[in-house]
Amino acid sequence: MALSKFLDPRNDLCFKKIFGTEKNKNILIHFLNDILGFTEINAIQEVEFLSTIMDPEVASDKQSIVDVLCKDSIGNRFVIEMQLARDKGFEKRAQLYAAKAYSRQLDKSGNYIDLKKVFFIAISNCNLLPKEVDYISTHNICDIKTNGHYLKDFQFIFIELPKFSKSKVEQLESTVERWCFFFKYAEETTEEDLQKIAEKAPIIKLAYDELDKFRWNEKDLVAYEERIMDLRKEEAILEYRLDLATEKGKKIGKEEGKIEVAKAMLANNVDVNTIVKFTGLSISEIEELSGNL
Repeated sequence: MALSKFLDPRNDLCFKKIFGTEKNKNILIHFLNDILGFTEINAIQEVEFLSTIMDPEVASDKQSIVDVLCKDSIGNRFVIEMQLARDKGFEKRAQLYAAKAYSRQLDKSGNYIDLKKVFFIAISNCNLLPKEVDYISTHNICDIKTNGHYLKDFQFIFIELPKFSKSKVEQLESTVERWCFFFKYAEETTEEDLQKIAEKAPIIKLAYDELDKFRWNEKDLVAYEERIMDLRKEEAILEYRLDLATEKGKKIGKEEGKIEVAKAMLANNVDVNTIVKFTGLSISEIEELSGNL
């Protein structure tokens, strides 16, 4: 029996509730260590949440606010984003926000020697990079000739859920894969599958628990429903604009086709009345084309 009581972790409100609250710091820390491969001495032990507003002057715009921004005990910054839909400029925005998280470390003294590393992690519900790039990819600044990694303060990790092909719990071989399964299939997870996940990765079971709508208060549920409605409105508006653009393109294409036919007929000295009959263009339009030839 499917656990229909679960909400969708790909909704940015759900994502923030799981990974962006003091209450669930432990889930966030485990997620970061698992995705970044930090173990033992390198493992993150503690995080502090920072303001997610990257551009205070346009704070009302969702594009200026990241989902989760925190730093660890040595000052490394972690920007974590849930990308719901394809955004043509997302890769540039990722680099911009990483740069902002880096520069915001500067104090009034302007001492940049102690600037710490910035990790930008994106979990995307759409493909961002070419198909030959794996579902999880890590990007550093490397020398073109030697591939040496000398500029070490920026790292970008993209998790593209559509590319994650495993759809059964029995197929999962690592904690990273279980996190990806959680993001992609939480709403479809069965009780039996949840027990298997809990045995291998108890922390992910806690993430599932946070998605349990029966644990949410009325205020959170109302906010969730409002966010769902907003997303559907955005999808409807985008679809409407695409339809308009398609119709406009067809119309433009049709008109251009008529003009090209008229030009060809004029070049072959076909009389104007015949051109009008075949193209539907007016005599004045055809005369104007003739004057431009």
